[in-house]
Amino acid sequence: MTPDCGLVGEIRPSPNFNARRDPAVPTMLILHYTGMGSGEAAVRWLADPASEVSCHYVVHEDGRIVQMVREAERAWHAGQGSWQGVSDLNSQSIGIEIVNPGHAGGCPDFCEPQVEAVIRLAADVVARHRIRPERVLGHSDVAPARKKDPGEKFPWSRLHAAGIGHFLPPAPIRDGPCLREGDEGAAVAAFQRSLAAYGYEVAPTGGFDAATRLATAAFQRHFRPGRVDGVADVSTIETLTALLAGLAAPGSGRVAATA
Repeated sequence: MTPDCGLVGEIRPSPNFNARRDPAVPTMLILHYTGMGSGEAAVRWLADPASEVSCHYVVHEDGRIVQMVREAERAWHAGQGSWQGVSDLNSQSIGIEIVNPGHAGGCPDFCEPQVEAVIRLAADVVARHRIRPERVLGHSDVAPARKKDPGEKFPWSRLHAAGIGHFLPPAPIRDGPCLREGDEGAAVAAFQRSLAAYGYEVAPTGGFDAATRLATAAFQRHFRPGRVDGVADVSTIETLTALLAGLAAPGSGRVAATA
């Protein structure tokens, strides 16, 4: 196995992969945290056939980058989920695991050398595979019912400043009308359509159910991390509306449906 990227410092092959399915080229980059006590423990687990999980890359706290699966292969990192109607996420994505204990470990900040390494690696991946900004995602975006990683501490704005991913400063948090679990009506359906238009797996039922709450929290972790509560407040709705408007703008390459 030879590295796909010149930034790789070590190869630790994982047996946990198979062939990509149609389309057999990656169109997404999905970022994770390892959620384990150490980077070495995470690498051992990702290389263990019994785990049935893997990733393409692991980024250690000191910035070292380990490749575990060739980019041409389908690593088993995303699991069950959906984005923009795509359910076989592993076939269409590159997975990067970032060493961090995550929510179970108190959500510590990501280390500076690590963030810099993730930025360099992500920039290389998206450039080579021509991955669109709005398809640089967190695991929680594609599987909000199961996952919270890479979490609200991950510096998405830093990646965007380096030309990676879709992001804008979130609307200020302030008092005002909001939608929450249990609410029903046209306003809920409109918000659900907006979440689905961006890519989240939410049905426009008009009932603010648990799935809508979890998708809202995932959206907040990525785009409005100042308060992650699953409530569609003014700030959350305005931030989502602005992101959709950016995708629909001339020259964006994507026409976004709106509520």
